[in-house]
Amino acid sequence: MVYIEKFGHGGDLLTARQLFGKDSAQLLDFSANINPLGPPPRVMELIKEQLESIVHYPDPAHRVLKQKLAEKHSVSPEQILIGNGAAECIALTILGLQPETVGVIYPCFSEYEQLARAFGACIKPLFGREENDFKPDRSEILQLIANTDLVFVGHPNNPTGVTYSKEELVEMAGQAEKTNTYLIIDEAFIDFLPIETQIMLLKDLKRWKQVILVRSMTKFYAIPGLRLGYMVANPNLILKLQAKQVNWSVNQMALLAGEAVLDEKVYEEATITLIQGQRSYVKLAIEEKLGWKVFPGQANFLLVRIKADITAAELQWRMGHKGILIRSCAMYPGLSDQDFRIAIRTEEENQCLIQALIEVSKEGKPS
Repeated sequence: MVYIEKFGHGGDLLTARQLFGKDSAQLLDFSANINPLGPPPRVMELIKEQLESIVHYPDPAHRVLKQKLAEKHSVSPEQILIGNGAAECIALTILGLQPETVGVIYPCFSEYEQLARAFGACIKPLFGREENDFKPDRSEILQLIANTDLVFVGHPNNPTGVTYSKEELVEMAGQAEKTNTYLIIDEAFIDFLPIETQIMLLKDLKRWKQVILVRSMTKFYAIPGLRLGYMVANPNLILKLQAKQVNWSVNQMALLAGEAVLDEKVYEEATITLIQGQRSYVKLAIEEKLGWKVFPGQANFLLVRIKADITAAELQWRMGHKGILIRSCAMYPGLSDQDFRIAIRTEEENQCLIQALIEVSKEGKPS
């Protein structure tokens, strides 16, 4: 069985085209967790209007975007670092803080471990409990923080969608301060949650000098090809991280897009409404029509466990031949070969997904 995720991520359309003999227009991509509305129209117009600006260097200090983000979050620009996607931000936490031991709570985003190992750190693993929605006990998390130099926490976590309560986050931050451990809270998917459920430490960040919040702008605003993310932390921490950032890592078009999307309030509200409604529809359809388990969680994706005589890799292969891409989760430590992840897309696309899953499930176990 050939995995589509040969590079460890969803959304690899080139590999999918090669494997299934289809062009991009024939593929419905549920393997990457990107806003199904596409980029805000004004952003696309702005990029076309400003295309000639590629003859100039981008602002190396990212001043305009920093100021707009500072106003949005009621923090100072000195607390913000703009990065080439959340991935660069995560890498900079390792490069800038030089941890010898990194705590990782599985199952989780694979790049926490990959980047930590690539930059010479040792991994201390902690596995969430399935009966606890893949979260470990609080005491185990606090012990992990006490025994490591840096800990990654996904909130919402990828691929489970699990989130933490304000009490849990405050407890983690307090332990990080007490034990001089860096706590990296990855909030790449938090914008997809209704505003009233977006639990975070942002407003209390001055209190927590060991906490770094990582945000993605590419997923929610559907501009992953531009690569744009940022971090919010104590100004002294930001200076440490900036010292390791490559000059010009954030391009001119990404900065322009980032400045523009922050004005898209109607788009933001429409996205949250769409995701919440369609998430409920897809979850219920899978449970009722297929009898498969959909794990609790939030954000714009679902983690599903197949209750049939096929693996997630086999399901992925069959769905790919129908022009639909899903994310096998067999390679995530802590999950099984029956687990897969799907993004939430538009109503019409989600209906296509459900119909294809039903058809594939009736084909039986491959010989």
